[in-house]
Amino acid sequence: MPTPSEHKTVQARILTYAEAIGWTFVPREQAEQRRGCTPASSPSSLFFNDLLDAKVREFNPRYTETEDTLLGQFRHLHTNIYGNREFVERLRNRGKFLDPEEGRERDLILIDYNDPTRNVYEVTEEWACHNGHYGTREDVVFLINGIPVLVIECKNATKDEAIALGVDQIRRYHRETPELFISQQLFIATDAIGFSYGATWNTVRRNIFNWKDTEAGKLEAKVKSFCAIPQVLAFLKDYIIFAEKDEELNKYILRQHQTGAVDATVGRALAPDRTRGLVWHTQGSGKTFTMIKAAERLFRAPEADKPTVLLMIDRNELEDQMLKNLAALGLGNLEHAGSIEQLNQLLKDDYRGIIVTMIHKFRDMPADLNTRSNIYILIDEAHRTTGGDLGNFLMAGLPNARHLYRFHRHPGGQDRLWQGHLQDLRLRG
Repeated sequence: MPTPSEHKTVQARILTYAEAIGWTFVPREQAEQRRGCTPASSPSSLFFNDLLDAKVREFNPRYTETEDTLLGQFRHLHTNIYGNREFVERLRNRGKFLDPEEGRERDLILIDYNDPTRNVYEVTEEWACHNGHYGTREDVVFLINGIPVLVIECKNATKDEAIALGVDQIRRYHRETPELFISQQLFIATDAIGFSYGATWNTVRRNIFNWKDTEAGKLEAKVKSFCAIPQVLAFLKDYIIFAEKDEELNKYILRQHQTGAVDATVGRALAPDRTRGLVWHTQGSGKTFTMIKAAERLFRAPEADKPTVLLMIDRNELEDQMLKNLAALGLGNLEHAGSIEQLNQLLKDDYRGIIVTMIHKFRDMPADLNTRSNIYILIDEAHRTTGGDLGNFLMAGLPNARHLYRFHRHPGGQDRLWQGHLQDLRLRG
């Protein structure tokens, strides 16, 4: 249990700020009742079952299963990063249910991203879990349609290394009650001054970041920007990535400069009057994931009208890693053009999807090979190879394509890069 001062200075303030931006506060006692808690027992559910079931039926009129069916499916997910990845797919409405009338599978909608006003946004405190071996109690938990998605661990600023202590608490919750982190996707540790965030199932220090806001050090501004409903929805829908590294599954969350670059890239690509762009980045700024997410967003964008997205890499090792990371997204329309002939054939056949290739595969490409305008080209390290003959072949072969170049390095550090993002979204051209 938090000390009174800790609750007063951090936890209660967070709840107040959350209410101000559209989250409905649910008192602890009411939350436990909705989770099936009795005076003699711990909460039996990790969800608000009644609300979850009601929303599933509202969003999926042909859904006929009992309430226990969906909850049973959730309970059978592995209590590790693999189960969490499967739950993310469900949060992105890629789960399935059988339509008994038509005898076919349909996508199971858990969250309405198209009309966010249809969702129910709630926040509560002292979220308890006991699995028979260990018991934990999370300070603040945010739920969408009865599903916990974000946890905040609060510490008193008077404690030494308060943020580190908060992150240690999150790590302990993962070890002792991993059931909590089947559905929970994001975490925050704060002492009212510092505000660190990360993705669940990845509590390595280098993957925990400070949330930046124009009002530095102000808890209210940070809560209202990070926990803003559109921001949380964007994290869930687009900005959590799973990727394999050294045959181990890892989970990442895109940082502010990455999400800003993706949003700006997609916006520029879909603008009818713009065909060029330049994205600055620094070493270690997550360029590869930024490119991957921009490619995925463009491919899935209805306005793009079934596009072709070319990801151009300049080194073999980057090409291999890019293919692995894209495959982890579960995209069906993905091709690797490993030769000049294969690339030419894909473009000649008007392939719609994502193509990973290298810039030198454009050598001697015929002019006007594909004249569609909804071909989007994202080029890694653009300055090295696209200024000469290879660039001319690219322009001639795909004359109406939209070329979105990524530059090599920004002379400032990442902090300067983020400040620049606030002013111009890091996209120039």
